[in-house]
Amino acid sequence: QVQLVESGGGLVQSGGSLRLSCAASGSSFSVNAMGWYRQSPGKSRDLVAIIGSGGDTNYADSVKGRFTITRDNAKNSVYLQMNSLKPEDTAVYYCNADAVVRGPIEYLATFWGQGTQVTVSS
Repeated sequence: QVQLVESGGGLVQSGGSLRLSCAASGSSFSVNAMGWYRQSPGKSRDLVAIIGSGGDTNYADSVKGRFTITRDNAKNSVYLQMNSLKPEDTAVYYCNADAVVRGPIEYLATFWGQGTQVTVSS
C-alpha cells in the first residue's frame, strides 16, 4: 500500500498564493504519474494538474498560467504552487499517484490523499 499525505491548504485572500505538498510513503513501491484534483461541494472531482515521472505536465485550462506542479522523485513528493488565486479555486484539493507496488504480487494502482481544504475569500 501507498499512503499520500497532503499539507499546505488554508484560507487566503483573492490574488494570494498557497503551496500544496504531498508525500507518498509505504514499502516497496515506485511512483509513476502524480497529480492534483479538486472538488467543490456538489461538483465532481476534477483534474487540476498532473506530472509524469519524467516531468511532463498537463493543466486544466482554468489554472494554466497561475498554478505550477512540480515533483521531487527522490522524496516521492509532488507540489502545487498556486498563484493569483480566485474565489472559484475554493475546493478540497486531493493528491493522486499511480504507483507500482511490489510484494508477493506486483500491481499498479491509483492512490489518493485525504484532501486539504483551500478557501479563497473575495
